[in-house]
Amino acid sequence: MQEVAVVRRTAKEVLEGVEPERLHDRIVSRLDRSSMTAGVLAVRCARAVLDRRGTGGTQPVFERSDDSLADAIARRAVGVQLIYEGLALTRTLAQNPPWLADRKAEGDLDVLIADIMVARGFYLLARTEAADEAVATVRAFGRDQTVRRETDDPSLDRSLEADVYELATVAGTTAVGGQPSPSLREYADSLARKARTNGGTAEPESDQLARLVSVDSTASDGVRTSADH
Repeated sequence: MQEVAVVRRTAKEVLEGVEPERLHDRIVSRLDRSSMTAGVLAVRCARAVLDRRGTGGTQPVFERSDDSLADAIARRAVGVQLIYEGLALTRTLAQNPPWLADRKAEGDLDVLIADIMVARGFYLLARTEAADEAVATVRAFGRDQTVRRETDDPSLDRSLEADVYELATVAGTTAVGGQPSPSLREYADSLARKARTNGGTAEPESDQLARLVSVDSTASDGVRTSADH
């Protein structure tokens, strides 16, 4: 799938300057194992808006390395994916602390990796319409994990994918002047449920996305603003 390759390649480019080499290689290894579902969803949401407007999808422009629109979409998709990777790693560390298994060095390195990925993801989304949604996603994750520790309720672990996939719909649609409709957000939630039962992998359906996106850039339908947080 071309979108997977584009998101993975762009993510590696964004993280190119990370040092030392051991740290960089561990991040790249994680990205190589990831399904990239969150990033692909963002890309396909952008394509769906363009298709609805009759201006063509982003697939062809990904073949031209100098296309600024394709680059902007890819970088937003990577922002979503990196936030997810960092939070998912944090969730794993919380549930299976490596420090308790005499793997302190590995655990410390993974904490740093999680911080780097979330920080780079925020950087990519900071000046976009998805910035508030990114903040809300991380805050919700923090609240859920705090309650999870206090109540030992494993169902709270399932919210991350739903929140990140919603973030992907915002990042993708707004990249090309669209908006995520409430129905699109509901679809993102259903996709998250599918991913949780399928080893973290789910396939965003382009035809379904095309029916659910809103192409009205002035609509505030379902989109969070800073006043909502």
